Amino acid sequence: DWESAIRVGVLDCGEEENYETCKEYGIHYYPTFRYFKAFTKQFTTGENYKGADRELQTVRQMMIDFLQNHSQELRPPACPSLDPVSWSDVSSLLGKRSHGYTAVVFESNNSYVGREVILDLIQYENIVVKRALNSDKLFLEKLGITSVPSCYLMYPNGSHGLVNILKPLRSFFSSYLKSLPGVRKKLLLPLQLPAQENKEESTEIKVWKEFDKSKLYMADLESGLHYLLRVELATHKTLEGAELKTFKDFVTISAKLFPGRQPVVKLLETLQEWLVSLPLDKIPYDAILDLVNNKMRISGIFLTKKVQWVGCQGSRPELRGYTCSLWKLFHTLTVQAALRPKALLNTGLEDDPQVVLQIMRRYIQHFFGCKACAQHFEEMAKESMDSVKTLDKAVLWLWEKHNVVNNRLAGDLTEDPKFPKVQWPTPDICPSCHEEIKGLHSWNEAEVLQFMKHHYGSENILYKYTESQTDSTETQQGDAREVQDKSLLKKPSGNSENKIQDKGKPLDSGSKVLDKLIANRGAVRESGNSAAGSANLQETKQALSFLGIGFSNLDMSLCVILYVASSLFLMIMYFFFRMRSKWWKVKYYRSSV
Repeated sequence: DWESAIRVGVLDCGEEENYETCKEYGIHYYPTFRYFKAFTKQFTTGENYKGADRELQTVRQMMIDFLQNHSQELRPPACPSLDPVSWSDVSSLLGKRSHGYTAVVFESNNSYVGREVILDLIQYENIVVKRALNSDKLFLEKLGITSVPSCYLMYPNGSHGLVNILKPLRSFFSSYLKSLPGVRKKLLLPLQLPAQENKEESTEIKVWKEFDKSKLYMADLESGLHYLLRVELATHKTLEGAELKTFKDFVTISAKLFPGRQPVVKLLETLQEWLVSLPLDKIPYDAILDLVNNKMRISGIFLTKKVQWVGCQGSRPELRGYTCSLWKLFHTLTVQAALRPKALLNTGLEDDPQVVLQIMRRYIQHFFGCKACAQHFEEMAKESMDSVKTLDKAVLWLWEKHNVVNNRLAGDLTEDPKFPKVQWPTPDICPSCHEEIKGLHSWNEAEVLQFMKHHYGSENILYKYTESQTDSTETQQGDAREVQDKSLLKKPSGNSENKIQDKGKPLDSGSKVLDKLIANRGAVRESGNSAAGSANLQETKQALSFLGIGFSNLDMSLCVILYVASSLFLMIMYFFFRMRSKWWKVKYYRSSV
């Protein structure tokens, strides 16, 4: 009903095809509310929502405040005045004939009922709704108004009187006024919205993947890493301070503990070595993305560029998915830390049983999109995370808190009806984990710990549905053709994530930031884009790891040339001064007679 005054739109930042837009508008957390004023011509990221909470009523009231804050000349034409009318205006309407009804909602200064009813009726003709404040008690008594909010109605024939409604609620007032004789909805032209492109993806049928719930699927873990590194992290244009420290620590524990395939582990190790080698307090996200996408063409590293949920697939696209995989990822890391306690030696993170939990805590605080979820997790961490004294206790702490979250979200709108939120592990996959003491259910934590170590152990991982590097070759070649020919943007096996990132640039042109950070190990500078330079860049993208620092072949060649040139220069200087010394001795030394 408010559409002609304020329009509501939704953009799913969880969809990879939208992540570039969400990054451009600086969206870090979900849900994020942004307001855009009418008649805005220049680009703007909008005004942030400043409500006390995210309840529906509060959001609606903030929308009203936003409308009222519009200047008169920029107010949408269909939006009537939401300011209260004076008592003299109300008095002048009494007893006068008109073409339609006039309703006045009397209310207190902090009430929103009148403004909500005004907006509810803006698309209806033969009625005008106004609001007035209850400041003049004598005038209220004259009209017979004893409580607020109340609605006083002036009829077209000049008669007037108080509307008798069972409950003084917005819905009751609006429903009554809409049902008056002669009041009907205006015939409005449909809103002119930008034409939607016909996406082939929308016609694609998602095939349900059969899976064994007692197994852990590597496709879920790798898809979670892909989403974390390429989508969620992309909302931060640069990483610095606590965010950079958190990301470095996360990459470190992942490189040391992730029980993945060799190309993925090598990618994490390369990323960790690169982060350690850079003496920078601030790193642009694009440089991290270049390395994750292997723009340097380092052999043997690979991470899937598409989401492939298996154990985390939902009955609808917006259900489960990444949040499920993030839980699985951190469960896996806590279990691997307990199974391999020496894996973190010489990282600066050893000898801390809470290390994985604390890094998870900081990651969720700084990067996780769901702000409400992050607040809930922080409350749980403050409450009891300090009590964790061993690596085994860390495994059990995360398991226990995951069940707390499952209990809180049971029956919530985010719950997948096909996968209800239950206490896990269920008796069918771990009967020994469950006990009954005096008729009450109880957990056998020793059995739960053994189950967790088995379930998230390397031996229980299935590699079905995972994508190999050779499988993705055709997709990458298709992406290269895609940026050269706009007519090939939509190919059946295409990758929307790559399509957005490349943005019409050659495949390797986006790696400039990474090249400069590695080659110069300092500030990022702009460089020319000559054709010769591009050719040289293509030829020298083969990289190697030297003393833990990534150098390209060009870097090593320059070092050798510099070394040879320096040696030749020193040799020439040596012979020059040696010959000069002999000449000096011959000239100035005289033997005695």
